[in-house]
Amino acid sequence: MKIISKNIKHLRTLKKISQEGLAEELKVTRSRIGSYEESRSSPTLEFLLDLSDYFKIPVDILLRNDLTKTKDTSFIQIGEKRVLFPITVNEHNENLIEVVSAKVSAGYLLGYNDPEYIEQLEKIKLPFLPTGKHRAFPIKGDSMLPMKDDSYVVAEFVEDIVDVKNGTSYIIVTRNDGMTYKRVYNQIEEKGSLLLKPDNREYQSYEVPISEVLELWKFTCSINTQEYDEHELKLSSIIQMFNGLGIELKQLEKSLRAN
Repeated sequence: MKIISKNIKHLRTLKKISQEGLAEELKVTRSRIGSYEESRSSPTLEFLLDLSDYFKIPVDILLRNDLTKTKDTSFIQIGEKRVLFPITVNEHNENLIEVVSAKVSAGYLLGYNDPEYIEQLEKIKLPFLPTGKHRAFPIKGDSMLPMKDDSYVVAEFVEDIVDVKNGTSYIIVTRNDGMTYKRVYNQIEEKGSLLLKPDNREYQSYEVPISEVLELWKFTCSINTQEYDEHELKLSSIIQMFNGLGIELKQLEKSLRAN
């Protein structure tokens, strides 16, 4: 039960509450909290259920996952509970982002919520990114010109679909069509859907019911790979591009000018 011991202490620290304060909230003694945190005894099922309700984190996450490297932003709200959405950090406690390479993108629809799939993705550090959970996705086709085939988009995870901003571009992961990159318009109140509009006028706009939307990622920045030869477009080269001067800080520059 060493994981749960570390998790109790870490979550208590994140919430900035003392052992006495947590004991009072859960209606147990302070010594009992100390005993659990120091692994001198194992929490009862009743305590685990109360702990789960207090932190709004499912019991299985408390028991199975080492949460000591997580922050409050590592959890997303799903109904009445928060679920773990890992923000990976390196040895310097700097946030890392996952790169969904073209090679593994076909399996994203099946693996997007599978920790093992996400864990095996390559990771890079982009220190200029704003706060939030980011991921890099490959772009296929030319529906979003000037973004061309095999470009990459770094995007920020959107927790609540109703926060969609009209005219902003997003990576949309849908149940039937998988992953796509489009400009999005909010039609939730009127039609219960999102309108996906390509920038390339040769392609038609179309609607997606919100019940079909699995994930939504808001555009942050992009890298265009068109200037590179095919043999250079290996994952290691793409990672170097992300860390180099080829990154286009379009959305980031706009937000900086606005502040």
